Amino acid sequence: MRNSLTERRAERGWSQAELAERLGVSRQTIISIEKGRFDPSLPLAFRLAREFGTSIEDLFDPEP
Repeated sequence: MRNSLTERRAERGWSQAELAERLGVSRQTIISIEKGRFDPSLPLAFRLAREFGTSIEDLFDPEP
């Protein structure tokens, strides 16, 4: 699954650590999601979308 987290995070000037802190997860979790090695749980996907002020569909693309 592809995602736009890296770009959206960079647009806001947030580090991976800052985003992780905002979401209550580890920096490693953010790294894994950004690299596509880990798909977030549904609750985490909703928190990510809320943090970026967008929908889950705008953050994640299920196409490989």
